[in-house]
Amino acid sequence: MTDASPDLATLRAALVDRLETLRAASETTADNRRPVELDQTSVGRLSRMDAMQGQALAVATERRRHEEVRRVEAAIKRIDEGEFGFCISCGEEIAAKRLSADPTVATCISCASGADG
Repeated sequence: MTDASPDLATLRAALVDRLETLRAASETTADNRRPVELDQTSVGRLSRMDAMQGQALAVATERRRHEEVRRVEAAIKRIDEGEFGFCISCGEEIAAKRLSADPTVATCISCASGADG
């Protein structure tokens, strides 16, 4: 990693904090992802449709959150194994600016764009 790269201990702590935030958000929103009650006597048709739409949105949000958790965990593992900052595809160093923009990124720009390299 170059001189412009962040302190790994600080970066790891920030990633762990992000992981805890994501997990807490997942727990907090668990009720929103539960199946919608279809009993027409308890909820009107339009209210059910709105609830189903909200539930679908909550499920999609949870999928994105789960993917971010996976990326954060992988970045922490790369830090712990001394592999952080190097492309998992070609082994070349990942640009510090790219890592600053997204510390969970695992590939260099060439590999991410599909370019030969």
